[in-house]
Amino acid sequence: MSTTRDPVSIVGESPAFGAILEQVSAVAPLDRPVLILGERGTGKELIASRLHFLSGRWEQPLVKVNCGALTESLLESELFGHEAGAFTGASRRHIGRFEKADGGTLLLDELGTIPVRMQETILRVIEYGEFERVGGSDTVRVDVRIVGSTNDDLPGLAEAGRFRRDLLDRLAFDVVHVPPLRDRAEDILLLADHFAVNFTAELRRAYFPGFSEAAQAALLDHDWPGNVRELKNTVERSIYRADSEDEPVDVIAFDPFRSPHSAASPKAETTAEMHQWPVDLKARLAEIERRYVTSALDRHHWNRRRAAADLGLTYDQLRGSITRLGLIPDAS
Repeated sequence: MSTTRDPVSIVGESPAFGAILEQVSAVAPLDRPVLILGERGTGKELIASRLHFLSGRWEQPLVKVNCGALTESLLESELFGHEAGAFTGASRRHIGRFEKADGGTLLLDELGTIPVRMQETILRVIEYGEFERVGGSDTVRVDVRIVGSTNDDLPGLAEAGRFRRDLLDRLAFDVVHVPPLRDRAEDILLLADHFAVNFTAELRRAYFPGFSEAAQAALLDHDWPGNVRELKNTVERSIYRADSEDEPVDVIAFDPFRSPHSAASPKAETTAEMHQWPVDLKARLAEIERRYVTSALDRHHWNRRRAAADLGLTYDQLRGSITRLGLIPDAS
């Protein structure tokens, strides 16, 4: 849980991520609740911060609560506060997060974990801007914009009776779906460089020497199940373990659990994305090219001009790749 007034910077230039930023810019000025959905590690909290700082509430508090990290009784007290004597150990009044966010934005992270009983009180705050502290009878009035984030299937939880349908309807004025890193491959190296430069400065080194071509290929070919958070940790780990501060990083340390005494580990760190040497580089590069070209063509339903634009190629260059790779449109 935290309260912040800091501005937020977001790194990314892929079409998928650009569309999200446009959506956020459009909905931010509207004083309505917003849901942010996405896998763990995709940067939902950064998107919530951007929503706040692009809104008219940007000079007011942005308060964040991880609802999944607290028991039901603690969460209720943290959200709504409590009066002195409300329960054993409550020696004085406690101001809750809704009051601290008055005039600003409240981010409810792990929204799907909030108990159903408490959801009714949150719905009342959204509709009427009022609630009572735990153990109190006085009505507290607040002006708070609620932003919810989760990786849960909220409509599915509503169908199962674990999330109020009326609350879901009120929260879902707009829903921002944050793409996983595997769907924004164009941003992988951009983000990797961003994290690398920042971590190099943290280590008080003069400069970041970059990644070798083999290391870049390894970064691009990884699935990143942990998304941006995993990428950040991997980049920082790789820089920290690098043999030289002045040479490009050549080894990507994907697996911190790999024992140096286990040479047969399936995730051993090597310089060419865990390949056995020698490697057929031409075949490997052709495989990577096929993957990107196919993905771009599928994305634009085989509109070659749009696919070429996504890939940074001319129409003729893309046509040459299609011919060379022997690609044909999906007849389905």
